[in-house]
Amino acid sequence: MKIALGTDHAGLELKQEIAAFLTDLGHQVTDVGAINFDPIDDYPDFAAAVAHKVAAGNVERGLLVCGSGVGASIAANKVVGVRAAMCHDTYSAHQGVEHDDMNVLCIGARIIGIELARELIVAYLGARFSGDERHVRRLNKVKAIEASSLAASRT
Repeated sequence: MKIALGTDHAGLELKQEIAAFLTDLGHQVTDVGAINFDPIDDYPDFAAAVAHKVAAGNVERGLLVCGSGVGASIAANKVVGVRAAMCHDTYSAHQGVEHDDMNVLCIGARIIGIELARELIVAYLGARFSGDERHVRRLNKVKAIEASSLAASRT
């Protein structure tokens, strides 16, 4: 699977471990940064880079790391077509894909360690959108909200 991976300074160490883990699992990783520790870099820059790759279809999934996972989730969700969520438990990591077609997983490097991160990633990447009628109906409602917000912002 093609995966875009990004972090700010707070998640740099965890991101490096995640990149190696993903590669060991056979995934193709596009690392959008940060590459070096910079205490004044900003998570929205990396969240946008991952989100745009996902939205454009350049990768199948995205993975973001920041201090808590919250900021990266908020920023990534500003990109049309992205459904990002912060997950720190395996149920949410797979259920978010199965029910909500989540395409970006956000985790907090100050909240979890590498072992839980690995479990979350396996659950997230192993999950597929169910396609059940109720999940499709709900996803279409989410997409309608997104479309109406876009239309309203253009007027």
